[in-house]
Amino acid sequence: MKKNIGLLIVVLLVVAMIGTYVRQQIDKDREIETASLGKEMDERKIGLKNGDTPPDFTLTSLDGEDVTLSELRGKKVVLNFWATWCPPCKAEMPHMQNYYEQNAKKDNVEIIAVNLTKAERDVTEDEKIDSVMTFRESFDLTFPILLDPKNSAGLDYQVITIPTTYFIDSNGYIQRAIRGPMNAEMLKSYVDAMD
Repeated sequence: MKKNIGLLIVVLLVVAMIGTYVRQQIDKDREIETASLGKEMDERKIGLKNGDTPPDFTLTSLDGEDVTLSELRGKKVVLNFWATWCPPCKAEMPHMQNYYEQNAKKDNVEIIAVNLTKAERDVTEDEKIDSVMTFRESFDLTFPILLDPKNSAGLDYQVITIPTTYFIDSNGYIQRAIRGPMNAEMLKSYVDAMD
């Protein structure tokens, strides 16, 4: 009888050890899976500081295409907020266009220019969109220009000063925010500093 109880205890200990081993292996597989995908979304800190994941949005471009920020992950993103009446915005647009033409493809960069459409000084929505189109044509801009008619992205990004530009690395993390205009050298050096 004592032999049987001792044997039963040994069997139960072996079963418990096998169960623990199997559970550890499953947890390791999950860790490897998570590591291969990078940080999971619930682990990402959504915010506007360096190292944060920026707030996601979907806005419509002047060409009628919906653009979602998170779908650009894998590319470096220069996210610029601006308005047509803003002199510093006008000053930096040629630099952004030159960079886009000469370097964006080889540097794996997408420039996204979000027009703060609600802040435009025209009266009707159609007039505001016409102003943005005229602005695009006058500077021969070829990068995507998104419209923010409800100022939803502008509010999420706490845009007070324009232009405001966020540099987002290919993993989807903010590397830097610039409030005010940039020249060509600044733009190139900030992009080069990103992963």
